[in-house]
Amino acid sequence: MLIPTTTSRAAGGVDRLAGDQLRDEPARLKGGTGPEAAQPRVFDCSVRDALRAKVAQPDAEDAFFVADLGEVQRQFVQWAALLPRVQPFFAVKCNPDPLVIRLLARLGAGFDCASKAEIQQVLDAGGVARDIIYAHPCKPASHLRFARAAGVALMTFDNADELAKMAELYPGAKAVLRILADDSGALCQLGLKFGAAPQDTRPLLAAARRLGVDVVGVSFHVGSGCQSPAAFADAVLRARGVFDQAAELGFRPTVLDVGGGFPGRGDQSGLPFDVVASVLGAALDTHFPAADCGHVRVIAEPGRYFVASAFSLAVNVVARRQVVRDDSGCGGRAFMYYINDGVYGSFNCIMFDHQHPRPRVLASRGRFVDDDGPAPAEPVYESSVWGPTCDSIDCVVPSGALPELLTGDWLVFDCMGAYTICAASRFNGFKISDLVYVDTEGVLL
Repeated sequence: MLIPTTTSRAAGGVDRLAGDQLRDEPARLKGGTGPEAAQPRVFDCSVRDALRAKVAQPDAEDAFFVADLGEVQRQFVQWAALLPRVQPFFAVKCNPDPLVIRLLARLGAGFDCASKAEIQQVLDAGGVARDIIYAHPCKPASHLRFARAAGVALMTFDNADELAKMAELYPGAKAVLRILADDSGALCQLGLKFGAAPQDTRPLLAAARRLGVDVVGVSFHVGSGCQSPAAFADAVLRARGVFDQAAELGFRPTVLDVGGGFPGRGDQSGLPFDVVASVLGAALDTHFPAADCGHVRVIAEPGRYFVASAFSLAVNVVARRQVVRDDSGCGGRAFMYYINDGVYGSFNCIMFDHQHPRPRVLASRGRFVDDDGPAPAEPVYESSVWGPTCDSIDCVVPSGALPELLTGDWLVFDCMGAYTICAASRFNGFKISDLVYVDTEGVLL
């Protein structure tokens, strides 16, 4: 299919996405709990059409994301179906996109916030204080005072010093003791930094009692990128023991926070969400049966689960270099491709989140590569893909097989919504990738 350069109109006269419609113009989104506010425009089309329309713009070169809010909605529906007892509190740090937060607030999600700025963003987007957990066991004093002023009472701790700080600065806080879980099978082992060890939980609960801090629950985190569903079951069992300790000391815990570590659709761990949900649901039914624990509010802190598959990143091949390698096949030809986003930008997930993004060809030689039919056979070559900066660590794909590409061709990386934009920088003067929104479910249109 040749790349078009003009606006198209669908049957019935409804404007569809085309190159000259994709400008960064604000529009007003109606609905929600607050007044209308200027927001980025949301387009009524598929991700595929949005990618093609943006590429079709005259002089298109800048890398850009396409975010599908409909995919976030579909993930929420799946969560409610498979984990009906568990209210998701979206981990804002994973992707603090304003429309994602606004949508999840409308759907009834809560929010896991780790700072004053994240709390403020959620409140500004229509979230309510009751549905926020300040899930950072080690909080700056000024952020703790802000949480008190904002009415965000639910917060975690895992050490005696934090308890003393909370008693002094927020005596009305509702404290949740974060315990250590077995995260040995996770990509990011958060237990290296946070979580009270089993021998410390009772002394911490006793200290809270002496200080007058109300411990209302227990939380854990099996690690970001958890590889083992059994880790959830083991952590729920540990939490049950701490619940019992708290009750023995005179507390009446009413919150169980099962943390994060939930896989997104297409997650590279290969761990299916339905398997995790089945194991976790069974553990909850065993150790916190609904008949006996109807007073316990069960929450979770999913991040990548909601957003990973909702964002695709298109990048432009800005330069290339042909090299000769005896072991590459194809007559020794191999290629190095340089694109306009890298590890200092959206691909920081390679460094910080242990991801291995893989590209597919979006457009080459002035034609779209159709994904709805068999691609014509063409040779592939040993290829590497590099980011735009002058640093040699800026490597996106060290080795892979790609057809020969030319400068100006386009690649797309799917499942790029988690821990990407949130940590992107402008190192070397390169801009952060643009963002185009589509809504394939009509939830915000």
